[in-house]
Amino acid sequence: MLTDQHGRELRYLRFSVTDRCNLRCFYCQGMTKVVSHKDILRYEDIEKLLVVAQRLGFKKVRLTGGEPFLRRNFFDFLERLSKKFSELDFRITTNGTLINDDNLLSKLKALGIKGLNVSLDTFSRDTFEKITGKDLLHNVVDTIYMGLDLGLRIKVNVVALKGINDQELKQFIDLACLFPVDVRFIEFMPIGDKTIWKKEYYWSAEDILKNIKEMVPLIPIEHGQNSGPAKIFEIKDGRGRIGVISPLSNHFCAECNRLRFTSQGRLRPCLFSDKEFNLLGLLRSPKITLERLEKVITLIAQNKPMGFHLLKMYQNKVCSTTMVSIGG
Repeated sequence: MLTDQHGRELRYLRFSVTDRCNLRCFYCQGMTKVVSHKDILRYEDIEKLLVVAQRLGFKKVRLTGGEPFLRRNFFDFLERLSKKFSELDFRITTNGTLINDDNLLSKLKALGIKGLNVSLDTFSRDTFEKITGKDLLHNVVDTIYMGLDLGLRIKVNVVALKGINDQELKQFIDLACLFPVDVRFIEFMPIGDKTIWKKEYYWSAEDILKNIKEMVPLIPIEHGQNSGPAKIFEIKDGRGRIGVISPLSNHFCAECNRLRFTSQGRLRPCLFSDKEFNLLGLLRSPKITLERLEKVITLIAQNKPMGFHLLKMYQNKVCSTTMVSIGG
């Protein structure tokens, strides 16, 4: 098992398969320039990295974007992964606008994809368009319900925005009460120099939980070894669960078990740090061996920083890179 300088066992790897997205969420995009296709990780590059990841003991892999289903031949790629890396637990994060189709979702399940994280910040059509720039709320909602009908494990990621979606808290709770879905509220982070972040938008995890507990009783769940950063609660007499992710108010750095690869092949050890290591040239070198690649990744991973120190240093500014460039 790969362990960093702080004794954290690294088990969770994230790949951004594209920097492109069909939505323009104001908290994610900023003024990002689209990267040339030749400078994006090829599927073959990702497969090579996954071979190394297995050797290093990684167990869970998340494929993100941008919007991963915008990438050409993405389903074919998933099929290759399911056959070649059957021991890895693959998950996908999506905005849910491109797969609201029974056939596509059934195909995902057949490929062995266990989990789908779907971004949904509002149930209001007008608010959805205000946040994303597109009138596609119905696509996302269809994806969630169709996925649940097919037995996919669905997690709904909600960026908590005071004054924008805080009045819809009961609707999200009702979703988790009525359906076997995890609804997870994520504190709005000041990521990216050009991303719109306002202090008045900030809605802390503590306040969110306080408001939820006034509506339904919550039962805390023990944090698992391969769990992500969310604190999860069961709802008494509910079918689903509630979670909060608190990168600003109550950091989870001591338990962070992940590494990220951006779509440009940059290894980013910590979300809160703009320090990245460009491995694209190394990956494509005809002279590179898997052993050498393993040593490079191990060295970078061992020096993974403790992110909350960076938060204190830069007065709660997370990083200057936009989220879509990092991989959501």
